[in-house]
Amino acid sequence: MPEGGAARKWLLTAAERGNPATEIDRREPDDAAWSVNNQVRILVDGQEYFHRLLSELADTTAGDQVYLSAFIGDPTQRLQAAGPSIGAECARALDAGVIVRGLFWCQYLDVRKDFVPQNRSFVDLLYRLGGFAVLDQRIRAFGAHHQKFVVIRRPGRPDSDVALIGGIDPCPSRRDDSHHHGDPQVLPSIARVYGSRPAWHDAHLAVRGPAVAAVEHCFRERWHDTTSSRRQPFHGLREKFRTNKRGRIALPNQLPAPPRCGSHAVQLLRTYPSKIPRYPFAPRGEVSIARGYVKALRNARRFIYVEDQFLWSPMVAEVFAEALRREPALRMVAVLPSRPDKAGKVHVATSDVAHRKALDLLHAAGGDRLDVYELENTEGLPIYVHSKVCVVDDVWSTVGSANLNRRSWTYDSELTAAVVDESCPDGSRSHGFAQDLRLRLLREHLGRDADDVEDLVDPEQAAAVLRRSATALDEWHASGRTSTRPPGHLRFHPRPRVSKLTRAWAGPLGRVVIDPDGQPPWRRGRERW
Repeated sequence: MPEGGAARKWLLTAAERGNPATEIDRREPDDAAWSVNNQVRILVDGQEYFHRLLSELADTTAGDQVYLSAFIGDPTQRLQAAGPSIGAECARALDAGVIVRGLFWCQYLDVRKDFVPQNRSFVDLLYRLGGFAVLDQRIRAFGAHHQKFVVIRRPGRPDSDVALIGGIDPCPSRRDDSHHHGDPQVLPSIARVYGSRPAWHDAHLAVRGPAVAAVEHCFRERWHDTTSSRRQPFHGLREKFRTNKRGRIALPNQLPAPPRCGSHAVQLLRTYPSKIPRYPFAPRGEVSIARGYVKALRNARRFIYVEDQFLWSPMVAEVFAEALRREPALRMVAVLPSRPDKAGKVHVATSDVAHRKALDLLHAAGGDRLDVYELENTEGLPIYVHSKVCVVDDVWSTVGSANLNRRSWTYDSELTAAVVDESCPDGSRSHGFAQDLRLRLLREHLGRDADDVEDLVDPEQAAAVLRRSATALDEWHASGRTSTRPPGHLRFHPRPRVSKLTRAWAGPLGRVVIDPDGQPPWRRGRERW
């Protein structure tokens, strides 16, 4: 395959992105809608990510720039067990002369006062210390800015510039490791369902090279959006009398892209809803995450591996089901949470109805070529799967903030990185990036050492290994757990049971409120992609 052929086959063109208003695809030569020669590293679970985040922040000096976007950011979250919090490390950086800017989600309607009080605390902390941050409410009603990334630029050391992008927010419950005994700092909402110290599985990426500038560009597009950042009169009045005009301060001029340093093509896929007032960089919205998945799944021939927090949208499941119906040899493995992350009859019922319908679609299309798992730790406690990962044919892979639901594909703002390793474009060479990502995750779920992957390299053989592991653990539970527990975390994930009455009321409510469609009416329906 010629140079760049793998990227051109698997990644979106600028026209396929469908958002001519954005400048992100006009940054690269040869009309490419992605950057090449990047180096991407996998960060699995919060402990590894926070360790990397701490080392990168600690390596900043006067004149360096830090750009942070978070769904939930808690300045008290520790980056190491006995180390500093992220707020303390930002304070150190600011004191050293580092420029720090932040974008934090703020809910559209204050149904509950200070729904995410940690975000306000982080914004106020940065402002007091000489940084600057925005509580960003430029969203659709009941929507969210769900992007989770950090960009660090070092003007004197561009080869050390980095972007950290994925599904992990700097907040409690995230700092878990591969053994999954939980983070000592706990987010109360998840603790109500998953126990006093919830086990948490997640994924993130560390990117070096030209793609860093593209991630920064995403931050700048949101930052320079001149539409009102606050939609409620009371909040607007309160902000007017604060000394900082939040959202109006200029950023430093963007630096040139960092030098090339690897073999990875990286494409940033986004979701922005159609809304009024419009995003200037996406006036009709952007659904390139959905379109990126659709293109990749049309290329799928052998294997799809998915980890996701919310595989509960029939619309999204149909895209995967279509691939399974088209390719009789295609296998799919999905790793999901055992149950929703929130308690309450309405939330559980709406998610169960949609989740059941999505899984029915996939099982009907894939039959015995589909396996769906959940995870538990060695103490028998469920592991909350929060990661958003997909690997197709060991060539195309994504890690980011977007879940496999309609909200993430159309309604909230999301950011996902699609990676194609151009050193092994056809997937024939072992240990290209996508394969490394899949093997790293499977090894953790099977409880294996780093070099114990020989029987996992071939996807079909790997699927059989996963089945045997889950079967052994399920049988151990069924037998009363009297013998030695089998290794690994995998258990088969059952389809939720829902009554006709529950489907009648929870289905419509879920489609309108829990998992809404952010596209304009004329683009709704299957043909939107």
